[in-house]
Amino acid sequence: MSARILLADDDASLRFVLSQALGKEGYNVRATGNVATLSKWVREGEGDLVLSDVYMGDECVFDALPSMRMARPNLPVIVMSAQSTVSTALSAAGAGAYDYVPKPFDLDDLMAAVRRALTGGPDAKTRAQGAKAEKEEKLPLIGRAPAMQEVYRVMARVAGTDLTVLVEGESGTGKERVARAIHDHSRRASGPFVIVSLAGAAPAQIDQDLFGPEGKFHQARNGTLFLEDVDELPSDAQTRLAGLLHSDDPNERPNVRLIAAAQRPLASLARQGSFRQDLFYRLNVVAIRLPPLRERLEDVGDLARAFLVRAKREGLPDKQLDSSAIERLKAYDFPGNVRELENLLRRAAALSPASVITAREIGNELGVAAKEQAAEESGEGFEAAVSRRLASEFAAASPDLPDAGLYDRLLAEVERPLIEQALQATRGNQIRAAAVLGINRNTLRKKIQTLGIKTGRGD
Repeated sequence: MSARILLADDDASLRFVLSQALGKEGYNVRATGNVATLSKWVREGEGDLVLSDVYMGDECVFDALPSMRMARPNLPVIVMSAQSTVSTALSAAGAGAYDYVPKPFDLDDLMAAVRRALTGGPDAKTRAQGAKAEKEEKLPLIGRAPAMQEVYRVMARVAGTDLTVLVEGESGTGKERVARAIHDHSRRASGPFVIVSLAGAAPAQIDQDLFGPEGKFHQARNGTLFLEDVDELPSDAQTRLAGLLHSDDPNERPNVRLIAAAQRPLASLARQGSFRQDLFYRLNVVAIRLPPLRERLEDVGDLARAFLVRAKREGLPDKQLDSSAIERLKAYDFPGNVRELENLLRRAAALSPASVITAREIGNELGVAAKEQAAEESGEGFEAAVSRRLASEFAAASPDLPDAGLYDRLLAEVERPLIEQALQATRGNQIRAAAVLGINRNTLRKKIQTLGIKTGRGD
């Protein structure tokens, strides 16, 4: 039996076009222009899928979704909206929608979303278009995998509160992006968003940075304070922070919403005795676990295309990925997660001689990454690692010679981590980093821009 689709949109012409397109795909369509009729049909057991606009007149489908889900918990709902903002996307996820499609949309993308919802899995015919990548690049988080949908749902529920949030995830998964998105869609959005990194800092420095007269808590007044790498907090600073969070003194604890991030699970650290249990309980009011990229490989294609759009916007050449390149990316486990994927695509955009990046070029880049990781794990010396890298380049091209530009490719691979390490060691101070490297500050600034290096500390 053909699937039955309940279509709701107050635009009569769009209802007609979608009804025709869905009918050609073999679906039975029942269409309406208001939320009340849609809700009635759902309660009566009609339909296998709901495809609905968000706003129809004075009605909002988000208001009706909770009752629909209560009546039909397994009925998938896809929402469409011309207000293609992250707020709408978060609201859709928070209300329990299966998927969110921004208007204007590509009809093929919409049909693919319908097929995914009805089959419960990814559709082989899904083809991400450039316009979709352009839209998604502007979102703070990208991903449609079930694990990310759960992240969106929790974010949507807590954004409007002042609850403390603990974001846990491996390095490079996007913890700062989650914290900033929660802040931007909270009642404190007009207030400051202040970041403090706790990794490797001395207790006295942390005490001054956080609790001093000009400390981060006071800078974040009426806004959000993001504690990065809280799992690296020394025990003395843990005690001080726990005491501050327990205090009711407004002079000691200003009006600040707290979001903490950790690479290691704090619950395990607390059980082992290396993290204060009382501090863990105060930070773990609402927990968000960000999945590593290897647990949501279905998002790799969307992420990769969006990163190429971002690279183009930042002045790098306009490049596209063919389907074989996407499959090659999905075969890699990305120990550096989303950040590693973005850096790889940025490097490919800068160095690939062709306008279309192929699986061969992705394979070369991933081969480099794998060998660098193996060298790091084995303690291999720098000179030996470089020699192995060069040997792999010539071996991969055999019986031909490597592509032109080998010198620039190898130089970029060494130069980027060198500059990143110098910036990290100097806590982002470009004057000190330039002095350490022995280069002019303007030269350093130009290289940061050319290589697309992020100077802030964040996931």
